[in-house]
Amino acid sequence: MAKITFKGSEINSIGNLPDLNTKAPNFKLTAADLSTKTLEDFNGQNVLLNIFPSVDTGTCAASVRQFNTEASELENTKVLCVSKDLPFAQARFCAAEGLENVINLSDFKTNNFGNDYGTTLTDSPLEGLHSRAVVVIDKNGTVIYTEHVAEVTEEPNYKAALEALVNL
Repeated sequence: MAKITFKGSEINSIGNLPDLNTKAPNFKLTAADLSTKTLEDFNGQNVLLNIFPSVDTGTCAASVRQFNTEASELENTKVLCVSKDLPFAQARFCAAEGLENVINLSDFKTNNFGNDYGTTLTDSPLEGLHSRAVVVIDKNGTVIYTEHVAEVTEEPNYKAALEALVNL
């Protein structure tokens, strides 16, 4: 279980992010059109998972905007923004912001993603939501970078995540 903080108070996630140099766990998440998306749908492409509690918070929204900007410059890479927000809220946010270079996916149906990736929060006012994390997966499905952001209210290390992709 990861030890992280929320507004300075220690909180816990259900587990740890996948280990580096291991096969990334598959997932079933819901897209804006309510279709099911799996990691296998992105075979042969690099994947950056931007995981966060809710797009309706300033920090989460900032991470979606930042990765949207950076994603337009990356070849053979998909940025998947994962939260438990309903797909309608995710789609509304991206439409209002003009964000077209990220794919929002929701874990609202099964909750399995957070358990498999170790991001489900087990206590605090955010219990049941995802912690803030970034996982980079190469085109072969191998985890090449992870960051479990130590303070949920802070943004991830964009530069480090993007460098992991550039160095492929």
